Amino acid sequence: MLRAILFFTLLIPLTIYYSWRQKFISKNATMEELNMPGKLWARTLLRIAGVKVEADLEGVDPNGHYVFISNHQSLVDIPILFNILWDNNIRFVAKHSLFEIPVYGKALGDAGHISVNRSDRRAAMKSLNEGVELIKRGVSPVIFPEGTRNRNLEQLMDFKTGGMIMALKSGVPVVPIVMANTGRVLPPGRKWVNNKYTVKLKALPVIDPSRYDIKERDKFKDDLYEMMNRTYQELMAEGSHA
Repeated sequence: MLRAILFFTLLIPLTIYYSWRQKFISKNATMEELNMPGKLWARTLLRIAGVKVEADLEGVDPNGHYVFISNHQSLVDIPILFNILWDNNIRFVAKHSLFEIPVYGKALGDAGHISVNRSDRRAAMKSLNEGVELIKRGVSPVIFPEGTRNRNLEQLMDFKTGGMIMALKSGVPVVPIVMANTGRVLPPGRKWVNNKYTVKLKALPVIDPSRYDIKERDKFKDDLYEMMNRTYQELMAEGSHA
C-alpha cells in the first residue's frame, strides 16, 4: 500500500523534474545523453512502485539496433521497457497530443521521441517518414501497434498499419515484445499500483523485414498479430502471480 501511495504521489513531480532536466541537455549531446533523463525517470518510478518483471530477451542483443513492437495495457509499460531495453537507444512512437502537454511534451520532443498525428493522414505520413530517418541514424523505436492501452486482458487489440510501414521502410530487424499482467498491475483509470502481480515479458524471434515488401504491410501486420497474441495467451496461461 505504501508503495502504491508513493507511486501516485510522486508520479507527477518526478515527471516534471526529469522533464525539467531534459531542457538543460545540449542539442549537441549524444543520443545516449539525450535519453538519460527519461531512463532515470523510468527506473526511479519502477523502484518506487516495486513492480516485479520476469523478462526473456533471448536472441536480442542488449546493445542492438532494432524496431521493437510491443502490446500496450498500462502506464507502467513505458518505464518497464525503458528499463529492460536500457542500452538499446530506444525512443517511443506516441500520439501527437502528448507532445502538446506543457513541460512534458517539450521534453519528449527534445529527447527525440517520435510524434504521430493520427487525425491528419498527411501529417501522419510525414511523421512516419521522419521516424524512419531517426531509425536510420541509430534510434530503436518502440511501437505500440494497438494504438492505445488495451483494457481487455483476454487478447490483444487489432493492430494498426502505421507502425508496420515504419518498420518495413527502415529495413531494421524487428523484435516483437509481448507483456502480460501490466494491465493487472495498473489498469487504465485505476489509481493504485498492484505489485502482487509479476509482469511477464518475452521477446519473440527477431524478424528480418526484407521478408515483406511495403505492399505486404497488411500481411506483416496480421502475421505479427497472430504470433504476438498467441504468445500473450501462453504467458497469461502460466498464471497471474509470481
